Amino acid sequence: MGPREAAGLPGGSRRRRLGDTGDVAQWVLHVDLDQFIAAVEVLRHPELRGRPVVVGGDGDPAKRGVVATASYEARAQGVHSGLPLRTAQRRCPDAVFLAVDKAAYEEVSATVMASLRELDAVVEVMGWDEAFLAVETDDPERVARRIQEKVRAVSQLDCTVGIGENKLQAKLATGYGKPAGVFRLTHGSWFEVLGGQPTDALWGIGRKTAAKLDALGIGTVGELAATDPVALAAHFGPTIGPWLVQTARGLSPSPVDSAPYVARSHGREMTF
Repeated sequence: MGPREAAGLPGGSRRRRLGDTGDVAQWVLHVDLDQFIAAVEVLRHPELRGRPVVVGGDGDPAKRGVVATASYEARAQGVHSGLPLRTAQRRCPDAVFLAVDKAAYEEVSATVMASLRELDAVVEVMGWDEAFLAVETDDPERVARRIQEKVRAVSQLDCTVGIGENKLQAKLATGYGKPAGVFRLTHGSWFEVLGGQPTDALWGIGRKTAAKLDALGIGTVGELAATDPVALAAHFGPTIGPWLVQTARGLSPSPVDSAPYVARSHGREMTF
């Protein structure tokens, strides 16, 4: 694999290397709408601004159901996506519970994604609330701020933009920019930011996989990056083992793809 492919770039000599700042370069931006579902509900119910809001099921915590999303105020009290509604109520008894309104979220999401497609970029929609953009620019932060202004203008919603040299870096950068910020993560800053973090800080590595790595004496991103891929293949298989090391090194061969998004059920945890 050549350096361009390892960084997630399409081949071709006419484009400069991803992240090259000596001239116009191609960057990957990850746009993530902040607390999307809760934010849409607050726009519909302005009186809820500043209050803990939990959206899930039919909005009745006495019934079975899980949290679809929670406002930052509710998250501060331990409420998060996937948590049973009853548990959410115990943790945050003063929360306002609302039913999921899929049609409303799809409408707002469609408006936002349409606005992103108006930009001079390749856009890959990842769901209601996130998308990757491949852009050619010598100032990715300026593009990120333009995106935030555009999203706010069409939807009144805030978003965070992560900037990277590939999709992996951009996705993880978003977490450091929240809420409503901009953060850049590159090959140069990768280990400074993530080297000491646990392995499940990486996109695609869940707690079970992190536990297996920890049992091998691999507890941090830096330690995983320094591991021999062949040795790890003996424990995780010839594909997954090297992929884990590649991910820990901040490499991602996956390009931004403008093909229509197809909703599918998946989890963050890797399975074997």
